[in-house]
Amino acid sequence: MGGKKKPTLKQLEKQLMLKKLKAEGKRPKKPVVKEKERKIGGLLVSEEIINSIRKEALRARVITPYTIASKYQLRMSIAKRILKMLEKEGVVKLVSRSRR
Repeated sequence: MGGKKKPTLKQLEKQLMLKKLKAEGKRPKKPVVKEKERKIGGLLVSEEIINSIRKEALRARVITPYTIASKYQLRMSIAKRILKMLEKEGVVKLVSRSRR
């Protein structure tokens, strides 16, 4: 009962485009990611934001994931990953780590 679902219009369109490109002997184009953006945690974060966080980390006495997340409107997990990245670069130093 039931059977296979019908593909959506977008899926049909992609299938037809791929068949057409294969018949012509061309390869499908891959989406181009801008160089000014990094993929962190599945999201693209621009280099401008990372650079401004880096500058702020140099000026600030204490910087936490919460301050980054609230100021730049990022998720906490992304802010934590950015701080880990900055720690590997040697910009910041981990003083205390807590689950709270």
